[in-house]
Order: sequence, then C-alpha cells, then structure tokens
Amino acid sequence: MKINSNTIIIGDKVVLVPYEEKHVPRYHDWMKSEDLQRLTASEPLSLEEEYEMQKNWRNDDDKCTFIVINKEKYNGPDTEIDAMVGDVNLFFGEESEGAGEINMMIADDSARRKGFGTEALFLMIRYGCEHLKLQQVRAKIGFDNEASIKMFTKHGFKEESKSDIFKEVTLVLHLESDVLTKITELTEGYREEKYK
Repeated sequence: MKINSNTIIIGDKVVLVPYEEKHVPRYHDWMKSEDLQRLTASEPLSLEEEYEMQKNWRNDDDKCTFIVINKEKYNGPDTEIDAMVGDVNLFFGEESEGAGEINMMIADDSARRKGFGTEALFLMIRYGCEHLKLQQVRAKIGFDNEASIKMFTKHGFKEESKSDIFKEVTLVLHLESDVLTKITELTEGYREEKYK
C-alpha cells in the first residue's frame, strides 16, 4: 500500500517499517523454513518471485505491510536488516467496508515470546483504525499454530468459523469503543514518524 510507504510506527518493543526491496533477501531466507511455511500457510518462492511479491504488495491498494523490527537493535534505516524479526500485514477484501484480515509472523526464533508479536499486532490494528477505516479484523490461523491462536484469543479475538478443509480457524475482533480503548492502552507508546 502506498499510504504507509513513508511511515514508521514506533512502539515500546518494536518498530514497524514499510516492506522495502532491501528487506527481501532476509525475508526470503526466513521463508525457506518449512516450519514457517506450514505455520503461515505459505508456498516457497524463488528470490525473484519474492521481489515481485514485495513490489506488488507495495503498490496494491488492498494490502498494507510492515516489517517488524526489534527496537533495541534499531538505530535508523542502516540497521533495519539486522534488526528484522518478522512482518505484519492487513488485507482488505470485498467482504464488507471496514473489514480487514491480519496476519503477523515473528520469524526470528530468538525474538519469540518477548511480546513483539502482540505489540506488532496491535500497532497495526491501531494504524488500520486511524488511517484505513478498519472496524473489524479477522485472522485465519492453522489449527496446529497453537501459540498464535492463544495470543489472539487472549486479546479478545473470538472464533468465527473453522475449516477442516484448510485446517484453520478464523478469529474475529470487532473494533468497538471498549476494544479501541484496550488497544490504545496496549499501544501507549505508539507514535508515527516519517520514513527515510
């Protein structure tokens, strides 16, 4: 999405930066992992295909992507690659106005179970509410990704449906005033700055 191409979002633990061409090699290395492919329901891509995907995501009006950066290791654009820990994405389909699908991945094993995923998730939802008119968010998670299901349900996502064919559960969060208050509290350190 072009709307976020010049924006970074700063939280307490992570920084979200737009997915740029320079991030593709590291991202591609992560996605060689069969475990990550299984957990994210992804197919392996060649490096060239990954570059093309990044370009498409960047220019597509219905996808918003940020790379998740470990804030402790971040000291400006030159340190982004070494500080990368994952990504977070919002997709907007034709289902209904204000509805989006979110997915989030903490790919770096050493960055898991530190709260990076939770913060990235809610920074993205807050950004979606403030800039993209997000009113409801869904997450489709594989049955065997118990850690993600637990994280999402812990923070108010409710089961909407299950698909035995795709072996995934769809969770939904309606962004009503009490939920928005909780998100604001969870993202107390939220601030936006110009990227580059």
